[in-house]
Amino acid sequence: MRVALAYIFIVLLWATTPLAIKWSADGSSFIFGVTARMSIGLICTLILLLLSRTGLVWHSLAKRTYFAVALQIYAAILSVYWAAQFIPSGWVSVIFGLTPFITALLSAIWLGEKSLGRKSFFAYSLGFAGLAAMFHSAFHISMQSVLAIAAILLAAFLQAFSAVWVKRLHSQLPALTQVTGGLLFAVPWYLITWYYLDGQAPTKLPLKSIASILYLGLIATPIGFALYYYVLTHLAPTRVALITLITPVLSLLLGHFINHEAITLNIIIGSSLILSALLIHSFTGRAKKKT
Repeated sequence: MRVALAYIFIVLLWATTPLAIKWSADGSSFIFGVTARMSIGLICTLILLLLSRTGLVWHSLAKRTYFAVALQIYAAILSVYWAAQFIPSGWVSVIFGLTPFITALLSAIWLGEKSLGRKSFFAYSLGFAGLAAMFHSAFHISMQSVLAIAAILLAAFLQAFSAVWVKRLHSQLPALTQVTGGLLFAVPWYLITWYYLDGQAPTKLPLKSIASILYLGLIATPIGFALYYYVLTHLAPTRVALITLITPVLSLLLGHFINHEAITLNIIIGSSLILSALLIHSFTGRAKKKT
């Protein structure tokens, strides 16, 4: 039950994150927004560790786990923030929905999971077709948008790679410890990147931007990441990665109703295909448990 509730909360967080990312860059640079978010997130996780009287461990396996987590926190999320400048917020979640397919491939190669069976492959193919329909029109707009799509695809690969790597290391560290260690590795790199790409703190930020940074820093980063790695310790990476097939629909609806982003026929078709893929995958998973 706890895993199911954590899973649902992650879905809601990830559905709202793309819009918050887009708003957090209003009045400042994208690198300031993400650096401020991760710095706040690190302070929060350190406080939570202190309150829970949980210390960080620094043995070899722990450090490798922190580095694997930092790969997602720094490289993947930095790519997402850069890309969010040039495409609608809903598209970020849609394109990131390719993560389950990349995760399935990496899990089959690296963990020996049977994640590429015929029924699963059909579900993934259906989901891929839905995603293709939803962002097909992007290739007819600016080169920056095309590069943004490439950046999100890179982020999806890094997210999948990080998740499978953490699962393979199997350090059995508490989720909050993993996130805090990952942030300790990642935040210095964010500060260095901000210094060289921007180096200036904005003198005035819109209220919407401040609220978005605080939401991402206080909730999405410490709570969202901790729940993500908590779920990852209890479920297969391919099952966790399915979150990125659920969130695109919610993100697109939020972008449409709150940020006035257009929903085209391709998006409607793509959403239907993705939901069908989820139903097929869910049915396949239940059937395997019964056998």
